[in-house]
Amino acid sequence: MTSTSNDSLLVKILSSDRPLESVTVRGWVRTRRDAKGFSFVELNDGSTLKNLQIILDADTRGLLDPGDVQTGAALEVEGALSPSPGKGQRWELRAREAKILGKAEPGYPLQKKRHTDEFLRGIAHLRPRTNKYGALFRVRSETAYALHAFFRERSFFYLHSPVITGSDAEGAGELFRVGAAGDDPATGGFFGKPASLTVSGQLEAELFALALGRVYTFGPAFRAERSNTARHAAEFWMAEPEAAFFDLDMTMDLAEELVKHLVRWAMDESRDDLELFERFLEKGLFSRLEDLCGRAYERIPYFEAVRLLKESGRIFEHPPEHGSDIQTEHERFLTESYFKGPVFVYDYPAEIKPFYMRLSDDETTVRAMDLLVPRVGEIVGGSQREERLDKLLGRMDALGLSPESYWWYLDSRRYGGAPHSGFGLGFERLLMLITGIGNIRDVLPFPRTPGNLEF
Repeated sequence: MTSTSNDSLLVKILSSDRPLESVTVRGWVRTRRDAKGFSFVELNDGSTLKNLQIILDADTRGLLDPGDVQTGAALEVEGALSPSPGKGQRWELRAREAKILGKAEPGYPLQKKRHTDEFLRGIAHLRPRTNKYGALFRVRSETAYALHAFFRERSFFYLHSPVITGSDAEGAGELFRVGAAGDDPATGGFFGKPASLTVSGQLEAELFALALGRVYTFGPAFRAERSNTARHAAEFWMAEPEAAFFDLDMTMDLAEELVKHLVRWAMDESRDDLELFERFLEKGLFSRLEDLCGRAYERIPYFEAVRLLKESGRIFEHPPEHGSDIQTEHERFLTESYFKGPVFVYDYPAEIKPFYMRLSDDETTVRAMDLLVPRVGEIVGGSQREERLDKLLGRMDALGLSPESYWWYLDSRRYGGAPHSGFGLGFERLLMLITGIGNIRDVLPFPRTPGNLEF
C-alpha cells in the first residue's frame, strides 16, 4: 500500500488526465451492488461530491469477508485506475487489494434513499456523509477561506476577539451567563463580575481599528433569544470588519463588495457542489446568484422604506409604523416584490438602535444600515460609530447604561478618537443565500437552538 498523501484524495484522482497503474484510495462505502462473480462499490472520501466506482472480484486480495463491505464501512483499496464504460463516470478502479478499516454495523441509518432534513438533524454526527451536507460543508469551508482572502486583499488585520465578555454589545440583554461550577453567574465569581458569552466582537474590534486602522473578527457569537425560527440559532458565526476613517457610505460599499465576492467565489470554486443544489433544491440557483453579483444594490433611508410599505396595499401581520423595526414580512416585500433584489435600508430612528451608533445631524436618527436580500432577509447590519465623547455619553445616559462599565470603550474616544465604521455579516445567512437552503439549522454543523443541545 502507498503512503497517505494529497494525491490519494478522490478529488485529485478523479481529475486525473490519464489511467494510473497503481492507486490507493480510502473512504466510506456509499453503495454496493453485486453481480455474478464481482461487486460494484461506490466509494467517497468526503473530498468531492463524486464517488469512485470500485470493482471487487475473486482476485481481490485481503478481503477475508467481502460481506463486510456494507454501506457506511470504511475501506482501503489499491488497484488500477482505468476508463469506465459506465455512464456518467470517467474512471473506475479495479481492485487488486482491499482492506476493511472499519465495519458498519447493521442499522446504519444512511441508506440509498432520500432522507428528510428533520431526520438528518437528529443524526447531525452522520449527515455530512450525505451528498447534500457533504456539499454544503465543503461550500462553507471554501466560503470562509474566501472571506479571509477578501479582507487580506484590502489590508484588514484579523482580530481574535473574546468569546467571554463582561459587556452587552447589542444592549438587548439576551445573554448567556457563564461561570465556574458553584458560581452565581448573575453576581460573578470566577471573574469577579457577571460574565457572558459574546453576542458580538464589535466593541473590541473598534478598539483595534483605532490602533491598526482596519481589522475584522470572524468567530462564534451567542444570543439567548428564544426565537425558534428558520433564521435564528443560539450559536452562529459572524464576520465583523471595522475600519477607521470609514463613513456609512464607505461601509455599505464594503458590505456590497464582500457579499458579491463571496457569492462569486462560491460559484467559481464550489461549482460542482452548488450544482447539486441547483438540481435538487432550487432550479435557477446560478441565475439568481449571477444577478446578485451583477447588479448595484438599492439604498433607501428607513423612512422611505416605511413609506413604501405603507403605500404597498399589502396587509401585514405587523403594520409598518415609523419608530418600529422592519419585520421579516417587510423585508420580503422590499426585496422580493418591490426592488426584486438586495436593498440597503439606512438612517434608522435612534430609539430602536444601540448606543454606539452615530447620531445624525437631526439627532433623531442614527447612521445605521441593514442589507436585506431576497429569501433570507437581513444579512448585514452595521453603522458608523459615535466618535464624539459627549454624544456617546448622552446616548448611554438616555439608555440607562453605566459609563463605569464601559470606561475602556470611552477611553477610545478620549484619546485620539476618530471616525470609524463597521458591520456584522451573518455567515450562516450568507450560506443560505448561496445554497438556497431555507433553514439555518442546515448550514450549521451542529445547530444549537432552544431545546436542542445534542452532539
